[in-house]
Amino acid sequence: MRIHCKVVAIAVCFGVFLLLYFLGGNAADDPLLKEVVEEEEENGKSSPSPPGLGRDVAAKFARRSSAGVGVRAGERLRGRREGKATNRGASVNAKSKPRSNVARPVIKRARAEEVMHLAVVACGNRLDETLTMVKSAILFSLKKIKFHIFAEDPLAPQFEERLNQWPRSVSAKFQYSIYPITFSVGNADEWKKLFKPCAAQRLFLPVILKDVDALLYVDTDVLFLRSMDDIWSLLKSFNSTQLAAMAPEHEVPKIGWYSRFARHPFYGVTGVNSGVMLMNLTRIRSTLFKNSMIPSGLSWEDLLHPLYQKYKNHITWGDQDLLNIIFHYNPECLYIFPCQWNYRPDHCMYGSNCKGAEEEGVSILHGNRGVYHDDKQPAFKVVYDAISEFPFEDNMFQSLFYPIQTKFLDTVNTLCGRIPQVFLKQIEKTMKKVFEEKVVRHVKPHK
Repeated sequence: MRIHCKVVAIAVCFGVFLLLYFLGGNAADDPLLKEVVEEEEENGKSSPSPPGLGRDVAAKFARRSSAGVGVRAGERLRGRREGKATNRGASVNAKSKPRSNVARPVIKRARAEEVMHLAVVACGNRLDETLTMVKSAILFSLKKIKFHIFAEDPLAPQFEERLNQWPRSVSAKFQYSIYPITFSVGNADEWKKLFKPCAAQRLFLPVILKDVDALLYVDTDVLFLRSMDDIWSLLKSFNSTQLAAMAPEHEVPKIGWYSRFARHPFYGVTGVNSGVMLMNLTRIRSTLFKNSMIPSGLSWEDLLHPLYQKYKNHITWGDQDLLNIIFHYNPECLYIFPCQWNYRPDHCMYGSNCKGAEEEGVSILHGNRGVYHDDKQPAFKVVYDAISEFPFEDNMFQSLFYPIQTKFLDTVNTLCGRIPQVFLKQIEKTMKKVFEEKVVRHVKPHK
């Protein structure tokens, strides 16, 4: 009897040993465990397992459903890739965690919403013109915009009052801050009177907006006919040395102002126009700029006043001339975007000379020379009036595009109105894109 008991006990022990050996071998071959071990080896971890590893392994097994559908063998552990695992101090062995038959929901962290920054400087009677620019940016853009409005003291409360009257559905798409006109170096009165009132303020944006990484500056007489998202994306096209982007002042050197009349250095063959200027402010603040005064280079803020003092008797267009001088000596810092991003009367009043606008349509309309407020170039005025008068919550095709299209018939005999598609092509395309992004993709299909 004792012999039989011993035989049975030995057989049971041997059977248990084989069972444990079989289970242990399968666990070692499990792709989930292999993935964790391989990942820990990639991260330079050695045995024994570090704190928190058992919890991660258990979580992997727990995500399998009762039907046997688990995590793919090639999938990485998100906790390891995206940051430190939670409860990292807990030391738990993987085998001590029972497998769960209930699938755990995967919680995805929402990305912080990207905000685009746009700056404008308004003085004098530019209130309505500036608000129309802001309106055009909001109408066609998809991401949220933060407006940095630099205004004279009497205009500041008027901006606040008018912006706060806009519908809530519109207010949700933007933020704004209003700043006084300030100049960090030199004589403030002298800077303020340079070219047009307050125009020199744009030179000091990298100094004032210290917490802003990137910025689009536009003049008050600019209208967006295309989403600001698209010009904002050009920041990704900058190479390692580029820190600002502008369009050429002219496309034809023979009729360009800088190539014929400038008495100071300027960028390239025709100079650049600063009415639309995309900037990487972080790079501007950290760069030493070459110049004709000090061989070692100067920071942006230290450069402005001595540069003005040297050339103030030779410049005509104020701050724009100073920017041309800076980038004449630092051409590697400038990215040039095509003329349709800064389309002005000069591109059509001497004959059409912006090929990009002819092919793709105008992306940003720049109504300098006061053309929004007189009858010299009615094509520009038609677009400005339509956007200014458009009620925010109306249908854009019915209340914006069709009125522009209809009124353009009266401008076809003018220099800039004779090619309507230059003005209409991009705005129609943009309206369709906005409609698709904001309406069509948000409508769930009926089941």
